[in-house]
Amino acid sequence: RAPWNRNRTGAPFPTAPLARPAARPRPRGRCVFLAPLFSGLCAAASYLLTAEVTGRSATGLLAAAFTAVVPSYISRSVGGSYDNEGVAIFALVFVFYLWVKSVNTGSMMWGALTALAYFYMVAAWGGYVFIINIIPIHAVCLIVGGRYSPRLYVAYTTFYAIGSLCAMQVPFVGFNVIKQAECAASHGVFALCQVYAVMSWLYRTVDAAVLKRLFVTGATLAVGALAAGLIALQLTGRLQWSGRSLTLLDPTYATKYIPIIASVSEHQPTTWTSFFFDLHILVPLAPVGLFFLFADVTDASMFVIIYGTLAWYFAGVMVRLLLTLAPIACILAAVGMSRVLQKFAGILALTSSSSSGGGKGEGDERGSEAKRGKRKGAGGPAAPLSRSMALLVLGGCSLLLCFYGYHSTYVSSMAYSSPSIVIDAGRRPDGQRVMYDDYREAYFWLRQNTDPMAKILSWWDYGYQMSAMANRTVLVDNNTWNNTHIATVGRALASSEAAAYPIFESLDVDYVLVIFGGLTGYSSDDINKFLWPVRIGSGVYPDDMPQERDFMNAQGQFDVGPQASATFKESVAYKTCYYRFGEVQTDYQKPPGFDRARGREVGDKNIVLETLEEAFTSEHWIVRIYKVKRRPELDATPAGQKELRAKAREVARGGQKEPELGPEPEYVGCFSDENMFQDRVYAGGATGANFNLMRHHALQAGKPYFVLARAGDDGHGFAFSHLAGPPGGDMQGGGCERPCPDDPAKVCGCTDLACSGPPAPGQEHNRRWVVYRMPTMPPMPGQTKKKGGKAQKYSRG
Repeated sequence: RAPWNRNRTGAPFPTAPLARPAARPRPRGRCVFLAPLFSGLCAAASYLLTAEVTGRSATGLLAAAFTAVVPSYISRSVGGSYDNEGVAIFALVFVFYLWVKSVNTGSMMWGALTALAYFYMVAAWGGYVFIINIIPIHAVCLIVGGRYSPRLYVAYTTFYAIGSLCAMQVPFVGFNVIKQAECAASHGVFALCQVYAVMSWLYRTVDAAVLKRLFVTGATLAVGALAAGLIALQLTGRLQWSGRSLTLLDPTYATKYIPIIASVSEHQPTTWTSFFFDLHILVPLAPVGLFFLFADVTDASMFVIIYGTLAWYFAGVMVRLLLTLAPIACILAAVGMSRVLQKFAGILALTSSSSSGGGKGEGDERGSEAKRGKRKGAGGPAAPLSRSMALLVLGGCSLLLCFYGYHSTYVSSMAYSSPSIVIDAGRRPDGQRVMYDDYREAYFWLRQNTDPMAKILSWWDYGYQMSAMANRTVLVDNNTWNNTHIATVGRALASSEAAAYPIFESLDVDYVLVIFGGLTGYSSDDINKFLWPVRIGSGVYPDDMPQERDFMNAQGQFDVGPQASATFKESVAYKTCYYRFGEVQTDYQKPPGFDRARGREVGDKNIVLETLEEAFTSEHWIVRIYKVKRRPELDATPAGQKELRAKAREVARGGQKEPELGPEPEYVGCFSDENMFQDRVYAGGATGANFNLMRHHALQAGKPYFVLARAGDDGHGFAFSHLAGPPGGDMQGGGCERPCPDDPAKVCGCTDLACSGPPAPGQEHNRRWVVYRMPTMPPMPGQTKKKGGKAQKYSRG
């Protein structure tokens, strides 16, 4: 199940689920073969685009052949891969074909078809922003390059008008087509096309001197107004850039400001080995194709040049964007290979016809002698050399194509055909493959041995798998919609047991799941990822948890061995991964507790758990699950638990006695967007659904506001410092009036399916956030001052 009743029906991009019923006869078969089906359609779209650009069917066929087996695309189109990208890459290439066709013909019909295909792409994948930027860039380049024509005007105007209206119909996108900065270029280019069309008409009807003054004045006013408008929208937050887009423009942005984006392996920069692994001979052939396209520039070839250049850059910034590079790399390589084959096949045909000219008439012989004389005059006896060179080049090209086919088959088999939930550990000496099935083993255990309402805390990487295969509620999943919630999980994993236990209680956690590769050498475990939870958590809670430097040893290195920092060895992640590991002999020549993934002997072999107890460890120790003890269980444990509880209370209340609640909070209003709540501290589970618990949370956090949005017994809540939204709220009804479980006289809002009204325009999730203000908060512990023998209250408004 999704975290905290997140509504998946309104979640992003419905094309993959909607495309499933188009295939028959069984649901599982439809899902398994959906991506390969669209892979074939993508190859056909590559043929159409290449043939339209070059005017040669042979080049289009070669591009389709390249696309059919390119490893980068097979990674998302292999059988059983049921993902948005599997259907979206076809849409990407098909939109580009229709765009080139509409520019070449100037037909409104083709422009409208381009817009409809773009609508399909918007419904399929977030990569639609690439389309809505590259098409305007192409239009601008044509105008600046002096290639403006009525065909371009008709094509772009039709595409923009219909495409923007259609894109707004996708719930996940909505009005973001207008609001988000990624789409701003399309609006500006639309205005530019109108201005340029008017100026072209005036140029033919108005005196040149008058027109020049009019143009300078109008351009100055337009540029000034546009710049002022963009600055104002950016400053007011109405024009927003997504973190991923800013990372593409500035590759260091995510590392500095949004570590959750930088933590994703697919968002890492691409290495050269990855280029050759996923594209093979397409890498050296693509520049050859660019050369030939530059040699004969047309409106269509200029689009392919722009597409190829931008795709190569973006693929270098993020490894996942090799997927968008694959089609254009195939097209460029096909152009280069086709022209080379055409040239040298022509030389071979010419020399063959010359050598067989003995039976010709006298006039033909004289013509042949004249041709040979010209070739000799140009550089000696060229015919034998050209024939040998042609045979050599054609043979080399044939070998390259064979190697490409073999490499693609090998990579598809070894790297992209295994399910991600089963770990391929290589082969034994006898050639038999070794597979680790610990994930499915652990998820089956969760399904069979835990309460159906149990909540699992783990890092977000495993959320989708766990919710689908174990059918249990996870606190965070791969959707990563709530950065604060993920930071809370990171804070819990990086904290000591005493500091993490209040977090477990506030989130109503039943089990903690960690991934550990020390026994098998599996490197993608939670220890190797550990610094990312620390960075993400400390970005939201800089004063409430250890910082990254606290987990480094005296030499400034991240170490799990005897020199590991005390903070690291006390963390929940370290203790749950290495619990009882010191008793295990992993290698005959190594001491017990030797971590094969990091090549180090574990630093603490006598780990004692206080608030957690081991519930399950998979066969190869890759998945480890721990049950969170409840307060009554802790009361019966040794005396050390008393210290633990005291420390937990100190963490929760700042080391002071329980503060008084003070005056009744004041209702502020009902809001739609959590971004209106500034400097916020998250609380979920039962806390986020109950008025008095959130009131306590705001009191402990020292915040003047708190907000709730509940679904059943669980919900979301924040305590925050400043309200950035309208003073009285921007929502009414539709779930705002839902009473709180603990105080029916108060309202606690709603979330997702619990809301009776539609989501607010431009919002990804359906929320009704109810905000309360504590007008005269009592002094926080340590802040009470005496004045005239009475405690002075502090206003936190």
